[in-house]
Amino acid sequence: MSTPGNGNGPLEGAVVAVAGAAGPAGRAALLRLAEAGATVVAADADAARLAEAVDAARYAHGGATVTGDTVDLLDLEATRAWADRTEKEFGRVDGLVHLVGGWRGSATFAESDPADWELLEKLLIRTVQHTSLAFEGPLARSGNGRYVLISAAGASKPTAGNAAYAASKAAAEAWTLALADSFRKAGGDDAPPAAATVLVIKALVHDAMRAERPNAKFAGFTDAKDLAEAIAGVWEMPAQEVNGTRQWLTPQP
Repeated sequence: MSTPGNGNGPLEGAVVAVAGAAGPAGRAALLRLAEAGATVVAADADAARLAEAVDAARYAHGGATVTGDTVDLLDLEATRAWADRTEKEFGRVDGLVHLVGGWRGSATFAESDPADWELLEKLLIRTVQHTSLAFEGPLARSGNGRYVLISAAGASKPTAGNAAYAASKAAAEAWTLALADSFRKAGGDDAPPAAATVLVIKALVHDAMRAERPNAKFAGFTDAKDLAEAIAGVWEMPAQEVNGTRQWLTPQP
């Protein structure tokens, strides 16, 4: 297969895995990465929605290699198997984009439900732990690997009704930045072999939301297409400039 960096841009010929690929952000990311010339390996727990997302990306970019795999990211061994399978099949892994989402909240702090934490800890933290552990090696071997976590501004400024969500996002950020430090140490006095970064949004908006609420302002929200553009842009900067950074796509709180 071609080497990333040859052709039209840094993603031409790259192999990028997308976790949580069936949602609006995932769909936009699949389209943008395929457009940039990447081979896209998509995973989601929802097989039907994943198939739709993969088909849409293939249809939009004829000739693009976009595959779908139903993976239980709460199972570390299954996640490792996905990473190993991807590297073996395509010869390399140049990215893992983590888009697994979920939200639970309450009207007041006193009404916070510990059950919300139990759910969000799985969705927003454990999946990050498993994908980072599974893909650290392949990304480092790539020579241009990127681990991209999508986080929320609330992690830096929690609100009373979002305790579980903000705490989960903050923990996911910390875990990702620990991965970044691993890459930094692996590089020694030279550039890191790969980079881990956090893209921070307030919330996501997409066409269907606008159609449902035509009069809503969605102030400070990031459009799914703009998020996808920012994800693709992570490969345009040198690893040492990306690694260990929080990139704000919304005003900092």
